[in-house]
Amino acid sequence: MSDKGKIYLIPTVLAPDTQAEVLPQHTIHKLADITHFFVENVRTARRFISSLKLGIDISQLTFYLIDKHTATDEIKKNTQVLLQGKDVGIISEAGCPGIADPGAKVVSFGHQLGVNVVPLVGPSSIFLALMASGMNGQSFAFKGYLPIAKDQRSKAIKQLEKASASQQQTQIFMETPFRNNQLMKDLVQHCRKNTLLCVAANITAPEAFIATKTIGQWKGGLPDLHKQPTIFVLHSY
Repeated sequence: MSDKGKIYLIPTVLAPDTQAEVLPQHTIHKLADITHFFVENVRTARRFISSLKLGIDISQLTFYLIDKHTATDEIKKNTQVLLQGKDVGIISEAGCPGIADPGAKVVSFGHQLGVNVVPLVGPSSIFLALMASGMNGQSFAFKGYLPIAKDQRSKAIKQLEKASASQQQTQIFMETPFRNNQLMKDLVQHCRKNTLLCVAANITAPEAFIATKTIGQWKGGLPDLHKQPTIFVLHSY
C-alpha cells in the first residue's frame, strides 16, 4: 500500500475570505504537496487554491472534473493515477467533500483500489447548522433538496414533519439560493405552528444569520434569504 497514492478530502470555505478563521494550518499546507485534484468546479477550485497563497504554480496542477454529470467510467479511469503513487485531493464547491457532494464517488473507487483515505478538518454547513439549531443531534437526517413542484414539495414537507415527530429525528435540508424565500413561505404554510425551524444563512460569514423559532413565531416575520446560502433544520413534536 505504501507505493500507492492517498486521497485527501479537502474542505473549502463556506464564505469568501474566511480561510484563516475556518481552516487549520495543517489542512491549508497539505494542498502544497498535492498536484492532482478532483473538483466540482475547476474555476472556483483554482481560485480557492490561489487564495491560500502557498506559492503554487496553478498551471502545473491537474484537475479532474467530478460533478453529477461525470460518467462513472471516467471517474474510474482518472483514479488510476493513485496506482502511480500520486496523491489526489478532492475539493467540493463549499464545505466538506463527500457530504452532499459527488466526491464520494472518487472515495468509493479509492477504497476499491486499496488506498488510504484521509479526511481533513474544515467546515460543513450541514453540521454547523445542526450544532447551532439547538435541536436533536443524536438522531438526524439530511434530505438534500426538496422537490420543486408545488404539490410534491408540500407533500415532502409534511412527510418530513411527520418523520421528525414520530422518530424524534431532526430533519436537515436545503434549497437553491434563489428559491429560498419560496421554500420559507411553503414551510410556514404547511407546517404546524409548534414545529421548530432553524434558518442558518451565510454560515461563518460576518453577516451570518442563524435563528430557531416555531413556525408560529416565523409567521410574524420572514427573513429575506434570496440568494443567501442557507441550511434549514426542522424538528416537530
